Amino acid sequence: MEEGKDFTENINPNSLKVLTHPLIEPALKDAQPGAYYQFLRQGYFCADPDSTPEKPVFNRTVPLRDSWAKIEKKFD
Repeated sequence: MEEGKDFTENINPNSLKVLTHPLIEPALKDAQPGAYYQFLRQGYFCADPDSTPEKPVFNRTVPLRDSWAKIEKKFD
């Protein structure tokens, strides 16, 4: 980050992606804030403190690498 600039200038505009109807295991409704989970083919997620059993909230902390896409790109 450059000196004197506001940190919001460095935020990725595509960093907020909200999935409103994802399919999750019923047991995740009781996820404790800060607990980490791997969601298949998506990445690693952390249960958010704003999460409730009626409306669970998870934040992606690490996406999964897409090695296959990288290989396909070499041949394009």
